[in-house]
Amino acid sequence: MATSLSQRPVDSSHRRALAPIATPDRLLLGPGPSNAHPTVLQALSRTPIGHLDPLYVELMSEVQELLRYAWQTDNRLTLPMSGTGSAAMEATLANTVEPGDTVLVAVKGYFGHRLADMAGRYRADVRVIERPWGEAFSLEELEAALIEHRPAILAMVHAETSTGICQPMEGVGDLCRKHDCLLLLDTVTSLGGVPLYLDAWKVDLAYSCSQKGLSCPPGLGPFTMGPRAEAKLASRSSKVPNWYLDVSLLNQYWGSDRVYHHTAPVNMNFGMREALRLLAEEGLEQAWARHRRNAEALWAGLERLGLVLHAPEALRLPTLTTVRIPDGVDGKAFSQHLLNNHGIEVGGGLGTLAGKIWRIGLMGYNSNPENVDRLLNLFETELPRFKSAAAAAA
Repeated sequence: MATSLSQRPVDSSHRRALAPIATPDRLLLGPGPSNAHPTVLQALSRTPIGHLDPLYVELMSEVQELLRYAWQTDNRLTLPMSGTGSAAMEATLANTVEPGDTVLVAVKGYFGHRLADMAGRYRADVRVIERPWGEAFSLEELEAALIEHRPAILAMVHAETSTGICQPMEGVGDLCRKHDCLLLLDTVTSLGGVPLYLDAWKVDLAYSCSQKGLSCPPGLGPFTMGPRAEAKLASRSSKVPNWYLDVSLLNQYWGSDRVYHHTAPVNMNFGMREALRLLAEEGLEQAWARHRRNAEALWAGLERLGLVLHAPEALRLPTLTTVRIPDGVDGKAFSQHLLNNHGIEVGGGLGTLAGKIWRIGLMGYNSNPENVDRLLNLFETELPRFKSAAAAAA
């Protein structure tokens, strides 16, 4: 006779006595996440309220307006996607790409390839133009590609996290208007730390993340859509193929109606609201200048130590610095040494730069002179040991 589930004995083999979670303090100076501001962490720990509570609805409007300020845009459809930056990245494509649309992706690093992959999954006719990982596109190259491919969307990365390159944007939006295509921009590693003028640059779609220049933990993906992109969404011949990221549905929740769509991550938006408030309190231009000032101090210090920076100075990101690993040095071993013995995280290379560079982030709350001095001191005192080990092995 079979035993019913209610009669079966409880299996205690999976039960273990675990101590409360206890993670060490890390200084996150890699490509992201960066350390969250203490005020943001306090906001995250507040008692949740309902996602349709009038107080939360008011907070939603504040978050939207602060995001518009951070991006320098008046776009009506500006909101934090309930998901990481990759969710916001996918939302830009899910809402605007229909099967057969030509999407031109300007690839100059790892995350350009991700845009191309995502566009292909929505059955776009994906075309790719490429620059070496350490260079940017010229207006002449971009216009030639627009003439050749006649895309519905040009997608590109403003701040390429894999290379430390900042793509100049002056004139790119004008080209897209001239050739009748939308401009989609990845601002994951630039929002809050690098000058951004979406409306002045005529950017139609953009996305970012919460955990870099905004000094909030990962979990939200800022998203914005301009009038030309809204028109393409409205003219679709079929539904957006991703229900969760469908902005025509999300607009009813984040718009004036506040119609239930999903249970929003309330406390994450508490944190986002405080992160954006702190950015506005500092002032955008002041924040941009702070990031630039600290990055320049880091660049000068690394070069004084004889290290070579991967990105040319004119194209360097102030939020993410790429440093070439000296010949013979085990870059991963040095990164592990910094993490295990000093509690500092720096990143390694991706794709074609794997094993060739370190990636050092100075983003948001972490962009300060104390962190620059601490890291430079460790490079000066600790790296020679790894160079000596490489020389001895040789």
